Formats: sequence, structure tokens, C-alpha cells
Amino acid sequence: MSNRRIVKRAARNLRKNQTPSEKKFWELVRNRKLYGKKFLRQHPIVFKYEGKERFFIADFYCAERKLVVEIDGKIHEDQIEYDTMRTLIINKLEMKVIRIKNEVLDNIEKVANTLKPLLE
Repeated sequence: MSNRRIVKRAARNLRKNQTPSEKKFWELVRNRKLYGKKFLRQHPIVFKYEGKERFFIADFYCAERKLVVEIDGKIHEDQIEYDTMRTLIINKLEMKVIRIKNEVLDNIEKVANTLKPLLE
């Protein structure tokens, strides 16, 4: 199976199996509801590293602002080094990354206000 098909399949699977926090964030941003910006969910970010094509799947991506939004649950407490490396690579691709903790989604207005300067 080609790498592109693997990426598409993985992204599709993640979209079908969103976490409750991802669902809540998607409701906030879908259909350009947040500051008129289009967001994609479970969006593949493909890049070359050491001569090989690799990929990350961003929880949410706004192409207009080159902004990746990651919704961080408890698992991210155990993968700080991986997340740091991933953010560095995404930044090298000239994209910004913002991480939102799961619990913050209990205050969706605060999330919207945090994103406002990055989207306007």
C-alpha cells in the first residue's frame, strides 16, 4: 500500500473516531463559524525527512493562516518530547502550532478568544 493511501486511511479513521473534545472543537470551527476561517479536521501534513516521505495528522488545520490546532489529552503528558519535535518540524514547514488542553474545552469561549489573534 502506498504511503499516500496509508495517510488517507489513517486520517479518515481518525475523523470517524473523534474524541469528545475534538467533536466539541469541530462544532466551534466547522462551516467557517470561527472568524470566517475554514478548518479541516484530521488533516495530513506530509513532509520529507532523511530522504523519506513522512506525515503527521493534525487534529485541525486552517490553511488560510497556516495554523495547526492540537487538542491535547492525557496521553500528551507522556509524549512531551515527541510533541516538541513534531512542533519544531511543523514550524519548519512555516506553520504555527497551538496546543489546547482537553479540559480547556469546558470553556469554549476562552478557546475562541485564544484563537482570535491568530485568525484575524
